[in-house]
Amino acid sequence: MTASCTPPQWQLDRYGPEAALRLTGDWIASESGLRDAAAAQRVLTESNGATRLRFEVDELGRWDSALVVFLQALREAAATPQAGGALPPVALDENGLPEAIRRLLALAAETASDPAPAPPRPAPLLTRIGQSGIAGWADAVAVAALIGDTVLRAGAALRGRVRTRWVDVLQLMREAGAGALGIVAIVNGLVGGILAFVGAVQLRRFGAEIYVADLVGIAMVREMAAVMTAIVMAGRTGGAYAAHIATMQGNEEIDALKALGIPVYDYLVLPRIAALVAMMPLLYIYACAVSLLGGLVVGVATLDLTPAAYLQETRQAISGTQFLFGLVKSIAFGALVALAGCHIGLKAGRSAADVGRAATGAVVAGIIGVIALDAVFAVCADVLGI
Repeated sequence: MTASCTPPQWQLDRYGPEAALRLTGDWIASESGLRDAAAAQRVLTESNGATRLRFEVDELGRWDSALVVFLQALREAAATPQAGGALPPVALDENGLPEAIRRLLALAAETASDPAPAPPRPAPLLTRIGQSGIAGWADAVAVAALIGDTVLRAGAALRGRVRTRWVDVLQLMREAGAGALGIVAIVNGLVGGILAFVGAVQLRRFGAEIYVADLVGIAMVREMAAVMTAIVMAGRTGGAYAAHIATMQGNEEIDALKALGIPVYDYLVLPRIAALVAMMPLLYIYACAVSLLGGLVVGVATLDLTPAAYLQETRQAISGTQFLFGLVKSIAFGALVALAGCHIGLKAGRSAADVGRAATGAVVAGIIGVIALDAVFAVCADVLGI
């Protein structure tokens, strides 16, 4: 309590059936604290059966919520019968209080009298199924529209008829390409080494250790290098695309672009798709080289193989068709990851939580989409005999 603060006090005077509560001093919460409900009940007890209680504030100093809380507790206590029901409730005459306090007490009474909102009733099962179906259909239409815009704009972009800043494309290519070399190398190198180790354990039983090179080479070039690189890019780049665009949505930057007549697709979506589609084949080649190196290290270290023999077997196992198949898949995976990130970012809400949900949704959608699309490629390859 500061030196300039006068302690808050109250004094009760009785005038027949009426009592007067004189409030004095400074009622400041940070200096004198709050009065509890027991203090309010003590006032009514000392009123000794008075039926009406009025207030005198001539000597009242500074006040804040401490006084309002005390008066509200006094009001609640006075509304109930006194002395265990033997005495009626006490009527409070608040006309002597300052106008500001009366307004705050009225506001507190309105808030206390508001009924608690009823818990929302869950919608019927058929309604929820219908809403999910409609939302899914609307989402599919939006994705189809985005893919259609991409196909239509790709030709215009090749002819230089889009309003895209190529400096943005180069910056995005650097972030998606050179910025991802480290994580791509770690993941694919470890996957190649793990495949070599697992293959070595099994093939050693048959004296076919040399075919570890075939296993690692075919698996990585045909499937794993493209898939693992796409999954890494979905978590690293797809989520970043969604978070960036969702943040622009929250800051109303996208609305500003539309108001200025700048095509949002040309300015935001097309550069990201072009950058990731251009970088994914290069990252795929890099991932193949690193994974084969990881398999070579494990194969030479755990098996009685020379590096020359391992590389010769790898070269004979990998055909140009398999490499081309993996290269095509990497391009498709890059387009899928970029489309998922941009689509989810554009439809995100405007709050910080929506930005986080957009980033998470883009990562999940990108990973699931990559795996599903890889299954489609596998079926097509089986049909075509690749």
